[in-house]
Amino acid sequence: MSVEDNRSLVRRFYDEVWNRGNVEVANEVFAPDYVRHDLRPTEALTGGAGQAKIAADFRAAFPDLRMEVDLLLAEEDLVAARWTTEGTNTGAWGGRPPTGNHAIFSGVNIFRIREGKVVELWNHRDDLGLAQQLGAEIYAGAAPPDEPPDPGA
Repeated sequence: MSVEDNRSLVRRFYDEVWNRGNVEVANEVFAPDYVRHDLRPTEALTGGAGQAKIAADFRAAFPDLRMEVDLLLAEEDLVAARWTTEGTNTGAWGGRPPTGNHAIFSGVNIFRIREGKVVELWNHRDDLGLAQQLGAEIYAGAAPPDEPPDPGA
């Protein structure tokens, strides 16, 4: 496949699976034994079924989800996509009840493509920013003390 074919495959993934909710298209995009690299602990199903479930679960939590591909770079068998997603959290996510909060977050995916299918994916998403927008307390450094310090001490 050409570099342009690889770019088209990745665009199809975002357009069909994420924006249109046609999650079964993931079976056409991902090889049955694709390898997923993710910083988060994950137990995703293998192949396109695993990617379809990830998208279905995410879309259930954010039914109005829209994903915009901000940048797409391709060279040989690699395609890198930087994206921005937004949606309203009206379904359970990460074991937490819906918040009703609207969130905007971004990420980068790097795809390795062979014979017209994704065989490897590196996933990086701003989970910290997403969690904060959904109401989680986020601390930069140490957690705040239980009691304010005594200024006269």
